Amino acid sequence: MTQHEGRSARHNQGMATRRSVLGEGYVDRRAAATSEFERPFQELITEAAWGHVWSRDNWDKRQRSIVTIALLAALGHYEEMVMHIEATARTGATEDDIREIMLHVAIYAGVPTANHAIKLARQALERMKEGKHE
Repeated sequence: MTQHEGRSARHNQGMATRRSVLGEGYVDRRAAATSEFERPFQELITEAAWGHVWSRDNWDKRQRSIVTIALLAALGHYEEMVMHIEATARTGATEDDIREIMLHVAIYAGVPTANHAIKLARQALERMKEGKHE
């Protein structure tokens, strides 16, 4: 069975969207590292997050990227936040957008949360400028 045989149309759309946002290489590495234990979770997020939410037409990828980064930073999910900052190379969100996100996080989620998020965002942006990201 090929990767997309037997999958729902929503799952296939989610995988296409996931690849367009996170990059072919990242998604391929993630798929190769997925164990049988976590496979149902990966299928869930591919269909639900990427197929249902990220694939909607109401917002473009830049808008979704901004909201996602803000939520992840505010909740302290820094590893995922960094992944989505690196994805801005494909979503169109800019360094200025990320700066504005962090100001909102500082006010609405707290300065310590934003302080750490800003540190990690700056590091991710530096890696991106050096071409050391996905």
